[in-house]
Amino acid sequence: MRMIDYFDRGLRIAHDKPCMIEGDTQKTYAQVAARVNAIAALLIADGFAPGAHAAVLSGNAMVAFEAVLGILRADGVWAMANNRASTSENAYLFDLLDIDTLFVHSEVADRIVEFRAQCPNIRRYIALDRAFDEADFFLEDRLDADAPPVPQRRTGAVEELGFLANTGGTTGRSKGVMLTNGNWQALVSSLVASMPMTMPPVNMVAAPMTHAAGPLALASMALGGTVVILPKFEPGPVIDAIERHRVTYMFLPPTAIYMLLSHPGVRDADFSSLQYISYAGAPMSLDRLRQAIAVFGPVMNASFGQTEASMCVTAMPPHEHLNAAGDLAHPGSCGRPNLLSIVEIMDDDGHILPPGERGEIVVRGPLVMAGYYKNPQATAEVSTHGWHHTGDIGVRDEDGWFYVVDRKKDMIISGGFNVYPAEVEKALLAHDAVQDCAVVGIPDEKWGEAVIAFVEARPGHKPQEATLIAFAREALGAVKTPKRIEIVRQLPRTNAGKVSRAELRKPYWEEAGRKI
Repeated sequence: MRMIDYFDRGLRIAHDKPCMIEGDTQKTYAQVAARVNAIAALLIADGFAPGAHAAVLSGNAMVAFEAVLGILRADGVWAMANNRASTSENAYLFDLLDIDTLFVHSEVADRIVEFRAQCPNIRRYIALDRAFDEADFFLEDRLDADAPPVPQRRTGAVEELGFLANTGGTTGRSKGVMLTNGNWQALVSSLVASMPMTMPPVNMVAAPMTHAAGPLALASMALGGTVVILPKFEPGPVIDAIERHRVTYMFLPPTAIYMLLSHPGVRDADFSSLQYISYAGAPMSLDRLRQAIAVFGPVMNASFGQTEASMCVTAMPPHEHLNAAGDLAHPGSCGRPNLLSIVEIMDDDGHILPPGERGEIVVRGPLVMAGYYKNPQATAEVSTHGWHHTGDIGVRDEDGWFYVVDRKKDMIISGGFNVYPAEVEKALLAHDAVQDCAVVGIPDEKWGEAVIAFVEARPGHKPQEATLIAFAREALGAVKTPKRIEIVRQLPRTNAGKVSRAELRKPYWEEAGRKI
């Protein structure tokens, strides 16, 4: 099956039901399907070959989702692109991924000049939302609403390339991740298995569609679900949309959940429609997780995955979050392996470790990528011993619950002891005054590396360094406690919205004459 075949399933079972909602605009599956067919017909008439690569450079928007579906309907390969990335980073990725056609939103129209200079393989630039001079033409001016149904031009075999994602560049330049039709089938199947739904979901996209929220929205269409699109994450509009549209499902990173919990109106809102709030991408404070369950209800769904092993390698659905006493049953766990994944903990020599021992989380199964695009060396490096190596340090318990300790490359060695930043961050996040934080190691003559923390304050709080250090020491002991804590207005983040520890470390290590 091709990725577009999953949309077609939604079309068959919900053709006259709402497919997408954006502001006051609502389109049924039949209306979206007609427009998607017209986009695909335009692409084919313009010379877009079967299996050619196309990207959509836009924030959250209905027309962006339609363009993605149009690429898939034309039997092209969708390459995910992040409109919040720098022009140079996108130019690098578009050239690396052999992009043939690029749909561009007017908000980033000025970038096309540099793309034309750096990306010789891009054959066509299509203006997405309105006409502008930098593009070759405006999408709306070329659409034929009466275009006949486009033919299927690829087989849909499981090994065929379905879409291209990228690694985000947190450990160097981004790499293209090849995900096949089989990977997509495994992703949709795993999502449905871990989050059963008794009715078509109402899926809100408030996190960027350029990352996990986009594929998750497309997956919900296979169930005839409705996708409610917000231009960006803002606590107030998110709360209003949940109530207005009776949202049942949404994906949010922990930082966004913290912002929701800090909103003054959150405890007066009606969240009774919610069935699942999926969170992933970073460890979540246990205190905030308890607060989230108290505010939103027993709807929290944890998962672990990455671009190369998409999204839900492990899962802990809502009913497994709490024990009989109503407290967290598996505090800090990211769940157990889903039905289509084999997950283990491995040491550096390729030995599978028993419960309770820390090592690298490794994965096998149909969620694992086909490899890095045009980079066999990097593919081989993450595929040693017959497993996909995630780069995450973890541990599993006797009952098969997995716990992510930290990124392997972020570990700090201070005074000869291993200190995992996520463990320190977890302790600091338990303090009422801390909204978010990041912990890094910096050069130190005495300790080798000293542990320091950067803290964002919660609205209405003014945390003090001495107070936070004392609070952390009580939970962590002297070795792991930060030697220094800096209160910052805002933490630096990657294009994916994750806190960039590398950016925080950079000035300290450059001063010491090293780059890490």
